[in-house]
Amino acid sequence: MTHKTDIQVRFFDSDAFGHLSNIAFSLYAEQARVDFFFNVIKQNNNLILAHIDLDFLKQADLKDEIYVETSVIKIGNTSITIKQDIIANGEIASATKSVIVLFDYGTQRPMAIPDQARALLNKYLVD
Repeated sequence: MTHKTDIQVRFFDSDAFGHLSNIAFSLYAEQARVDFFFNVIKQNNNLILAHIDLDFLKQADLKDEIYVETSVIKIGNTSITIKQDIIANGEIASATKSVIVLFDYGTQRPMAIPDQARALLNKYLVD
């Protein structure tokens, strides 16, 4: 299963020609990560982005309909690896893979992923 986040494309996401900038894709992935974790496990305040890979596959335009599909690749002891496809007009424009760590800011240490969160995330686990 995937989680869908609709993106409101803003004028300043583009250049003078209306092409979306590279940084816009990173911001869309971030927005969708926050949306995913808030809606799926009802939390996003103890999560830290530890790693991101972002591949640009197709140009996107200011007028395109953009959304992000998020799914889970792996659930570790303290980290979650997610896959995100940024879709522009029905085609994958960018593909990301991110590692997010559940983090205790008080102790400055990673935290174990609770069983309840793990069960909710398992619904989005893909091969």
